[in-house]
Amino acid sequence: MSARRSTPPPTHCRTSPSASTISESTRTTARRDRSGRTSRAPRTRPGPGRTASTPVPSPDPDDPGHDGPGREGAEADPEARARTILLDQLTAQARTRRQLADKLATKGIPDDVATRLLDRFTEVGLVDDEAFARAWVSSRSVGKGLGRRALAAELRRKGVDDEEARAALAELDPDDEREAARRLVERRLRSTAGVDTATATRRLVGMLARKGHSPGVAHAVVREALAAAGAEEPDGFAEADL
Repeated sequence: MSARRSTPPPTHCRTSPSASTISESTRTTARRDRSGRTSRAPRTRPGPGRTASTPVPSPDPDDPGHDGPGREGAEADPEARARTILLDQLTAQARTRRQLADKLATKGIPDDVATRLLDRFTEVGLVDDEAFARAWVSSRSVGKGLGRRALAAELRRKGVDDEEARAALAELDPDDEREAARRLVERRLRSTAGVDTATATRRLVGMLARKGHSPGVAHAVVREALAAAGAEEPDGFAEADL
């Protein structure tokens, strides 16, 4: 009886994978999603009470937009505040000294500071009541058709003293004042259509009186306008009736 031959192990037999290789493969497979892509570990964000690691730069005191102690000190300075208020007011339009003084008072600027700055602005020509009065008379006479009395009252309310107001009104040409009254009457003449001449005269003369024109100018202008329109002057009407 012959002895059995032992079968040698096949040479192509694979070795068992190591534990480290299995562990790495398992972690990689676990990170794969259904689409086959490898998922990334989520980023961590700072939780409540935690701050990001990037430092926040401190403000630069030389930056013009930085509100440092210097700027706060300038805003608290009454003279600096008063100067800003005056420049803002004069940028919008020309104003009298009293108008500016009243504005500074409402803003709580001390009287001595206001007087000192207003004197300085007057010295350099930024505040000029005389020039203001001349410009006001010229503008309001042409634009609104105002007469001397109305212009004088407006200048008084603006704070222009009587001497400067008289000087400005003296430059008003009587012919220009009469022309302004004539334009007012021409615009209102249509509203008197259908009324008698006496009523139309009273309405038109009263309108000119409210615009500050003298009775003599008002009566003359209205009489000329009504005559040009073909109306007769009412009996017994005179300047004394104004």
